[in-house]
Amino acid sequence: MPSLAAIRFNAWKQRPRFACDHQLFLTLCKVVGISGLVLYLLYLSLFLNHSNSGSTSELILSPTESDYSTNISHLVFGLVSSVKTWKERRPYVEAWWQPNSMRGYLILDEPPPQELLPWPSTSPPFRVSLNYSKLEQESKHVAPNMIRMVMAIQETFRVGDEGVKWYVMAFDDSILFVDNWVDVLGKYDHNDYTYIGGQSETILSNMFFSFDQGFGGAGIALSYPLAAAMAKDLEGCIKRYPYAHSADFIVQFCVDEFGISLTPEKGIHQIDLRGDISGFLSAHPQARLLSLHHFDYVDPIFPSMDPIQSTFHLMRAEKVDHSRLLQQTICYDKTRNWSFSISWGYSVHIYEQIYSRTMLKRPLETFKPWVEKAVPPMFMFNTRWPCETPNVFFFDSIEKASNDWILTTYVRSSSPQYPHCPWSGNHFALHISKIHVFSFTEKLSQVGRSECCDVTVHDAGKNIAEVKLRTCKDDEIIA
Repeated sequence: MPSLAAIRFNAWKQRPRFACDHQLFLTLCKVVGISGLVLYLLYLSLFLNHSNSGSTSELILSPTESDYSTNISHLVFGLVSSVKTWKERRPYVEAWWQPNSMRGYLILDEPPPQELLPWPSTSPPFRVSLNYSKLEQESKHVAPNMIRMVMAIQETFRVGDEGVKWYVMAFDDSILFVDNWVDVLGKYDHNDYTYIGGQSETILSNMFFSFDQGFGGAGIALSYPLAAAMAKDLEGCIKRYPYAHSADFIVQFCVDEFGISLTPEKGIHQIDLRGDISGFLSAHPQARLLSLHHFDYVDPIFPSMDPIQSTFHLMRAEKVDHSRLLQQTICYDKTRNWSFSISWGYSVHIYEQIYSRTMLKRPLETFKPWVEKAVPPMFMFNTRWPCETPNVFFFDSIEKASNDWILTTYVRSSSPQYPHCPWSGNHFALHISKIHVFSFTEKLSQVGRSECCDVTVHDAGKNIAEVKLRTCKDDEIIA
């Protein structure tokens, strides 16, 4: 057994080694800490240099912008159609379909007959719906013909397109303004569960179906996550609600199951109206125009053309500046006490007295409700007496006036005559047969405050009035 002295001696011998190890550890920590500090300072220096040179946004922000900025390639369109309706409605779709840049499908009820072949490249590629007779029997649905329309969501999703952020579903008689869809959907987060649509223009239609549904003829948009979730059990949803009497109503039930409500967009239009809708289109809500439906049930929107010609004519303006299409701008000629209301790319109204902007935003009731025997209140918006007939000018042509200005020309049309109107207005503006409207070539980045405008009415002997649209000044009052 070692002596006490030996134990103490051995302990004393070990003490310098432990002290040395501890000192080495501290030294290493200092080296690592200093190195880390140097690297951090170097990183800050490089970061600031990049920021000052303007390249930081390219280095750091580009991936984020790529992830969240929406373009046309991120949208897939599903259009419900049938072989019986396609021949007549094909021109409506081809007026807005962009074959070289858009993705989407026409969902037919059966294979196209020989008369529809070969399938043109100007139309969306077609897909034939699956046979849902078994689902119709099992669900005992009150409206079995609606099942195929709902299942078109699943069929469009299961094609498996890559890089999709949004699915836009509509019908073959829906007129869609695609670039506005891209801009509007770009303000939403596509990673959320989102259901976007529009209500009917008439109270009865919303009451009969639902105030909380998007009307599918006008078009609805489903974010990718929501479409994916719905596609997993769309058959089950249909079976759970056999009493839902329309495709749009069924879709609402299915969306509601995920805790999601409708996000309404004012530019989506079911057009549950009949007759002359020029009053409605001349006072469009302050929102991007996204869709128009039911063109077969209303008068041609340009009186000198048929419905298909009218559609292509409207798209002439859309192709030049989709952001301003139907956007209403109001200004005044105070020397004559005239009010001007411009619906860009569609119409100009001249009223031979001063009307407030609040009144001119209300559509002239030139149209009738979808249900002909409806009684007031009929519409989801305020209207004006149609006897307040203005001087009406419709869009005729468009051209680039310079690098900064676009010129749209509007020509006089005979003002509509309505029965039981005791007053036909003044006639001081009858010498004006044409109106030139100048607008910026730069697109509107968003729909917030409307533009303002200045009016020039030439002296007697000249038949042209000029309107120049511009950005409103700070605190400018439109009155």
